[in-house]
Amino acid sequence: MPEGPSILIMKESIVKFAGEKIISANGNAKIDMEKIPGLTLEEIKTYGKQTYLVCGEFTIRIHLLMFGSYSVDEQTKPDQRLRLHLQFKSGDLYFYTCSVKLLDREVLKEIDWNADVLSDDWKPLKARKKLKAIPDALVCDVLLDQNIFSGVGNIIKNEVLFRIGVHPESKVGNLPPAKLSALIKEARDYSFDFLKWKKEYVLKKHWLVHTKRICPKCGGTLTKKHLGITNRRSFYCEKDQKLY
Repeated sequence: MPEGPSILIMKESIVKFAGEKIISANGNAKIDMEKIPGLTLEEIKTYGKQTYLVCGEFTIRIHLLMFGSYSVDEQTKPDQRLRLHLQFKSGDLYFYTCSVKLLDREVLKEIDWNADVLSDDWKPLKARKKLKAIPDALVCDVLLDQNIFSGVGNIIKNEVLFRIGVHPESKVGNLPPAKLSALIKEARDYSFDFLKWKKEYVLKKHWLVHTKRICPKCGGTLTKKHLGITNRRSFYCEKDQKLY
């Protein structure tokens, strides 16, 4: 699943269409396509893993899910995978194998923009308050909670927990204040590192534990398990990551 940094990169590649009128819309997404042509793409907003194409009274929400993708000016996937094709005067925008919703613009007012770890509106104290309210939750789950850390995905989760030396099955309420602060800070810091490395096409070279077998600190064997209510893959070191 594309994580927040990848969505920001997508935004940068499609922002050229902002301000343009949509000439036509087609695809197999189950939305009212007839409402889209004639609308102007006023703005592109991102919230974690979601993209909002703001068009007048409507907003088109795009979520790439696990295997979604996009392309600009050229259709790169077969028609059966094409969820939405928007044609503009200056080019074409395609979304594949993803969730597409045509929503009322008012939905944007319901979003907690402070939860987006890559946003200028990010509020770490607000994240801390949310975490304090769920002391029995596992850290491997809360990092993937989009209401707290919007944009954080499984790669970021694994790398953040290794960076701060915390076992993924640790409970939030058991973390010392300094570790809780480190969790919140690194969720944002690593997301920006991810963004930088992704743009430079060197992201995987910087993975310390994600999909790895050997701990870069102690040289021991890393553990791989599906953990928490999210049941996502966790890669961690039993020696260097403390269970709280």
